[in-house]
Amino acid sequence: MRYHNPTSFEDAVGIAAAAQGVTRYLAGGTDVLVQMRAGMVLPDDLIDLKNIPGVHDIAQTPDGGWRIGIAVSGAELGAHAGLCADWPGVVEGMELVGSTQIQGRATLTGNLCNGSPAADSVPGLVAAGALVSVTGPKGVREVAVQDIPVGPGKTSLGAGEVISGITLPPRGAGGGDAYLRFIPRTEMDIAVVGCAVNLRVDGDTITEARIVLGAVAPTVILVPEAAQAIIGTTLDDAAVDSLIAAVTAACKPISDKRGTAEFRTEVAGVLAKRAARIALERAKGA
Repeated sequence: MRYHNPTSFEDAVGIAAAAQGVTRYLAGGTDVLVQMRAGMVLPDDLIDLKNIPGVHDIAQTPDGGWRIGIAVSGAELGAHAGLCADWPGVVEGMELVGSTQIQGRATLTGNLCNGSPAADSVPGLVAAGALVSVTGPKGVREVAVQDIPVGPGKTSLGAGEVISGITLPPRGAGGGDAYLRFIPRTEMDIAVVGCAVNLRVDGDTITEARIVLGAVAPTVILVPEAAQAIIGTTLDDAAVDSLIAAVTAACKPISDKRGTAEFRTEVAGVLAKRAARIALERAKGA
C-alpha cells in the first residue's frame, strides 16, 4: 500500500487519477481504517487529506453562511458556538454519530460519503440546503448534499473526485431546525428512523420548510409534500395531521431485525411531528 500526504486537493486528485487499483481518501478514518482492519478493503493508494490547509476550519462566509472543512470532527462541530446557534439541527445530528472517542475523529464529510441511508448527520444537511464542493480531474463543482448518496454505500462522486468542503447557507431571521432519531438503545446505535426539519416563520406562520427522512428508503429522502403540509400554517393540529400523512406516504422502508416496515413508517410520523415542533420553537427564539 502506498501512503500519500498531499498539501492541496488538486494534488490529491492528481494522485488518484494516476493511481491503479483500489484508492481511498482518508480524513477522520472512522470508516476506512475500520474496513482496512476488518480486511474488507486494502487500498493500493491511501490519500491522507488531513494536512491540506483549511480542512480543519469552520469559517463564516461573506453572506453569513458557514464553510466547514472536510476534516472537522463532530467534537469540534459541537464546540463551535456560532454554528450551534445557527444550525443546531445539523450539529445534533453529527453529535449522535458514535461514541465520545469516535466524535474526536468522525466527520460530516465521511458520514456523507459512507452512503448509508441511516447516516445521522445527512438529513440535517439536506434539510438545511447544504452544498458540497467536489474537486475532481475537471475542476471544482458545487453539488447539493441530497444529490451525493445514490444508494446504500454508493455516491454520485466520479472517479478521482473528492469532497473538498461543505457550505451551509445563511441562517437568517426566523429560522430553526432540529433532528431526531429512534434507536433501540440510548447510545451508539444506527438510526431505525431519522427525521430533520428546517423551517422559517413570519410571526406565528411557517413560510418555508424542508423535511428529510433517514433510514426509510435506499437513501436519505427530501419530502416536499410534507413541507407543503405545514407551510402557511401555525403547525396546528390539522397541519400536524397533514404532515404525518405526507411523511408516512413517502416512507419506503425495509423490514429487518431492528424494525418492521410498518413500525418504521409509524415512527417516522411521530419523529416528524416532534422535530417540527422543536424547529418551530427554535425559529421563534423560544
